[in-house]
Order: sequence, then structure tokens, then C-alpha cells
Amino acid sequence: MSATLNAELFSSYFGGAPMLHIPGFTYPVRAYFLENILEMTRYRLNTYNQIDDYGQEKSWKMQKQALALRKRKSSIASAVEDALEAADFREYSVQTQQSLSCWNPDSIGFNLIEHVLCHIVKKERPGAVLVFMTGWDDINSLKDQLQAHPLLGDPSRVLLLACHGSMASSEQRLIFDKPEDGVRKIVLATNMAETSITINDVVFVIDCGKAKETSYDALNNTPCLLPSWISKAAARQRRGRAGRVQPGECYHLYPRYVYDAFADYQLPELLRTPLQSLCLQIKSLQLGSISEFLSRALQPPEPLSVKNAIEYLQIIGALDENENLTVLGRNLSMLPVEPKLGKMLILGAIFNCLDPVMTVVAGLSVRDPFLMPFDKKDLAESAKAQFSARDYSDHLALVRAYDGWKDAERHQSGYEYCWKNFLSAQTLKAIDSLRKQFLFLLKDAGLVDRNTENCNKWSHDEHLIRAVICAGLFPGLCSVVNKEKSIALKTMEDGQVLLYSNSVNAGVPKIPYPWLVFNEKIKVNSVFLRDSTGVSDSVLLLFGGNISRGGLLLNPELGIEVQNELLLAVRLLVSEDRCEGRFVFGRQIPAPSKKSAKVALPEMVSKGGMVSKGGGDNPKTDLQTVLARAGHGAPAYKTKQLKNNQFRSTVIFNGLNFVGQPCGNKKLAEKDAAAEALLWLRGDRHSSARDLDHVSMLLKRKNRSKKRT
Repeated sequence: MSATLNAELFSSYFGGAPMLHIPGFTYPVRAYFLENILEMTRYRLNTYNQIDDYGQEKSWKMQKQALALRKRKSSIASAVEDALEAADFREYSVQTQQSLSCWNPDSIGFNLIEHVLCHIVKKERPGAVLVFMTGWDDINSLKDQLQAHPLLGDPSRVLLLACHGSMASSEQRLIFDKPEDGVRKIVLATNMAETSITINDVVFVIDCGKAKETSYDALNNTPCLLPSWISKAAARQRRGRAGRVQPGECYHLYPRYVYDAFADYQLPELLRTPLQSLCLQIKSLQLGSISEFLSRALQPPEPLSVKNAIEYLQIIGALDENENLTVLGRNLSMLPVEPKLGKMLILGAIFNCLDPVMTVVAGLSVRDPFLMPFDKKDLAESAKAQFSARDYSDHLALVRAYDGWKDAERHQSGYEYCWKNFLSAQTLKAIDSLRKQFLFLLKDAGLVDRNTENCNKWSHDEHLIRAVICAGLFPGLCSVVNKEKSIALKTMEDGQVLLYSNSVNAGVPKIPYPWLVFNEKIKVNSVFLRDSTGVSDSVLLLFGGNISRGGLLLNPELGIEVQNELLLAVRLLVSEDRCEGRFVFGRQIPAPSKKSAKVALPEMVSKGGMVSKGGGDNPKTDLQTVLARAGHGAPAYKTKQLKNNQFRSTVIFNGLNFVGQPCGNKKLAEKDAAAEALLWLRGDRHSSARDLDHVSMLLKRKNRSKKRT
């Protein structure tokens, strides 16, 4: 069956040229909808087999599905619900009609997918299967379920693979390999497989009918990422994946009447995203009033969305009260990043800490370089925690990871560094490329001297870098309240919020800062903050808000050097705020008592990132001695064999985990993990017998009798 791509060319440019036809070729694809699938496979839907099993950690998702069943189609779009109620299935068997009557549109249908896959593997011709899911949770949970199945989990019969944007490129490439004869390849993927990639041997497609789509809640000023029904265009695109190499088949896990109720196309991005960057460009192009200009769009955005964007640009100092561009706004309009990230770049140049700030901005402009493989999540989190160096900042962790990679690249060991530390080499290269572009643009705008050394003389000052990050990300701000067993985070708009599990601040027992600034928040079931950095009261007072009123010069023609005394004073105030986050400038912190030393111990860690371990002849023995003297039991070791026949060990004690580097055998791996733990406990590069005694005293518990009194 031939497919034609039609493009209408402007007659004013081509002198009335007719429509251009670009011929292509795909094979026919037979479509089955839910009623056909139930009739063909004899599968019966009921209340219980439609609850998707996400495992114990995601039990709330299963409870939500059960509640939706009782409420009956609670979250289904009204158009789809109306179509379903009007549907007529009299031509199908009574069993199929009964199944359709209790179909739950809110579930993905893990059990139904499993049944359809068994049908394909047992009865259909050879060919790979592509299953469209909504996200990483769905893919992993379904993969676990399928691997436990006697047929679908048999590696001699089925090759089960996943495809998601957060996976390493090396893992994603596996989906393109042809399996051995007699083995059926099954790929679980998100909607990135609709257009971004083509798996040539796919003959069968299973379509759940949903995808995670970004929308914008103007009332709460919050982007949302929720599963929603796809458009007819997306459904056709998914179906077409099965007809690349031969005639294919597509199994749509929803009725035909529901498909007929889908929108023809996805909503335009103008209606689904915040409008700050667009509003800034409208003013830079001198197109008049922002609201009036956007009201003339074919599908204009909500007035509240426009109002929120204008207010944001005024808060950060890009627009004045009359919606005119400020000096800052003009500079921001020339930078190809979001306004908040552009502001961060400009302040990085002003405060002479440009290099790390460029890394942060580049990292926030591309995908996260930290990889979290599902089967090695603990190791990946430990690797990222090492980069955080107990600084309570995802952004500073990114800076250390990038700097380590650049150093490894100079020694031709960049890929080995990425492999050891669960980092994406491809993403780090993209960050490196963006940094070069930023530097060129800043020089072109006159914000950076030709001699870049002047712009980096304070790049070592992490307090100042933290302040510049705060200035860029404000008003993305949440308060921190440390409770006895948890941490409460709140924003003005949303109330209680949570951190994504891959944040370095998500797994800590206490955050010693009163505030977190964050780059992005997303509403899923709750509002989640994607990345964050802890800031003190003094940093927030000085760097939160409209900097154009604070006297800091942004006009490059006048020169920044004349403000050096002011900049030095600000830097001194920020860097000397040693009050554990609270604004009491210059207060001396008393030395920790023995009673509080155990709690304060995490603060002793070296801030220099990765350091050599040193230590005695046998770190395992030294660690056990320290713990025994402090009244703790012996540490536990968990060792895994890696793909390259090396071993990596994790040592566990007192609720702490420390991961060593890969080693040639199990014993060496355990020693390396113990050395890592000792290094952290000492907070220094050197060790001695006196160090072991000192750390033992810090960890020591009082005996129970004293506690009772």
C-alpha cells in the first residue's frame, strides 16, 4: 500500500505551484480493536484481572485503579465515555459483550497484554513485537511480570527488551539486533518509538492507547505529566510501525468506538506549556502587547497562562511594570535557553564563576546525564551520591561529574569513567558542546572578556555558585522543615511537594538548609521537584527576585569592573554565612559535643569529591575495629559480579551504604568498599591509629542504662 506525504507550498513563493507529492511505501497492517481481540482470543475481562500489578513499592497505583473501578470510569475523557456508552456490540458473543461491559479504561491492561503476547508467540508467524506503554514505571512493572511467566520469561523462546529515553544508548541499541532463530523479540517502549526510532523487524504492534503528555495547569501554575488518550494520528503512527518490512498486525487495547472519539491530532504546544520564552521573543521582536498578539492565534492560549508568563518575566527582572524589556530582558532574548537559565549564565559571568554555571545551565538544557538502570539502581544512586559530596545539590553534583569526565577525557579514559559512574557519555558530550556555544554568545554580547580566566577566578567558591543557581531558579522555591523521621517540603502554589527519587536530596535524613531552589516541578499523582539545591536565608535575601533593582550592572558598555567592591562584599557575605542555613551572619558554631557528634558526622565529609582512600593494610579490619569500639555490630558486605568479570562491593552499617570501585576479585572489592567507608568517616585523605580512635568515639553509643536515666 503506497503512502503519500503531501506538503502545501506557498503560492506566493512558487508562483502558484501545485501541491507537492512525495511517494513512499509501507505494507498493509490489519487492525484489531478490543472487541476483536476478546472475540479472537476468548479472554474474559473482570473486575480483578484489570488491576495492573506495579509491585509493593507502587501499591498506591493499584489502590487508585481499584478505586477507579468502583467509581466507574472516573478519569476517562468525556467524549470517550459518551462514545463507549453509545457503542453497540450486538454482533459479538455474549462473553465478549460481558467483558466489554466491565472494561476499565483507567488501567493499562498488563494481564491482557500478557495474554495477547502469549497468543502471538504461540500462534502467529515470526516477527518482532512492539508494545507501546506510557512510561518507565509501566515498562519495568510489566517486564517483571512477563519475566515470571513460564513462556514469555523463557529466554530460549523470547527476547524481552525495554526502550526508554532515560536508558543508556548502549542498552537502547539492543532493540535493533536480530534475535536467534526461533526466538521472538518483544520490545516494551514509550511513544518515542512512534517516530524517533524504527525497529525494522517489527511485525506486530500492541497499543495501549495512552501516552504521558505534558500539559499546563494555569490555575496552579504547574506543568503536568499525566497519561492521556492519544490522538487518531498517533494511533495510526503506532499501527504503521508494524508494516515496515512485511504486512503486519496491530492490536489496539480499546474499542473501535473509543478510537472514533479520539481527537484528530494532539493539542498544539502553545496550549500545553508555559509561555515565558515565547513572551520574551514577542517583546524582543517589538510585536506589541503580548496578550493582544497571542489572542490572534488560531487556538489562543488561556489568558491566565499569558498572565502567569508576564508576571514571571517581571519577577525575574526581564520586563518592567509596563511590559517593556529591561537591559536584562534584552540580553536574555539573545540566549537560546529558558529565561531563568539565561539569567543564571549572565550572573555567572558577573560574579566570575562562569565555568561551573555554564555546566549547570547546559545540563538543565539537555537530558539528565545520570543513568539509573532498573537492575542497578542502588549502585547508580550510590555513584551519584559520591558526586554530591554531601552538599545537598543536584546541580553541584552535575558540575563534579562533568569535571571528572573532562579530566578522564584528557587521559583517554572518558568511556571507562562513564561506565564506572553510571553516566551517559553522549549527554556529557552534548553538555560540552552547549558550553562552548554559551561562551561564544556571551563573548558576542560583551558580557565576557576575551580572556576567560577573569570570568572564572571565583569558580572554586561553591557558596557563590549556589547563590547564582538560586538567582537563576527563583521563584522556583520550596521551604524545608526537618521532622524527626521525615522532611516536609512546601511551595506557595502547591503546598506539600515531593522530590524525585533520583535527587541527591531525596534519600537524606536531614537537609541543613531552610530552602530548596528547583528547576522544574511536575504534577504526576503529587507535585514532584525534579532537581534541587539547598540555599540559606542570606542567599535567598540577596539573590531571590528582581536583580535589576539591586544595583548590579548588566549593561556591558559600562563595564562590570567598576562594581568590583560591591561584588566582593556580596561574595564575602554569602561565603561567610556559616550558620547551617540560618541567617545569623558571622555566628561561630561551637565544636560538636560527643553526644551530638554521631548526628553531625555526615557534615565532616570532604568537599573535594573523589579522593584517594589511603588507610591501613586491611581496611576491612580497620572498619570493623572502629564499629566495634563504637558499640556497633560487624558491617555487612554485598558483592556483585560485573559484566567484565570484575566485582563491586557495598558495605552496610548503621543505616549507611558505601560502594567501592570495581576490582579483580571479591576480597579486593570488599576492601575497597571498606576503605571508601573509612574515608567518609574520617573526612580526610590521611589516616592513622589516632584517627581510628577518634572516629570510634564519634560513633560510640551510650549504654542503655544511661539512656534510661
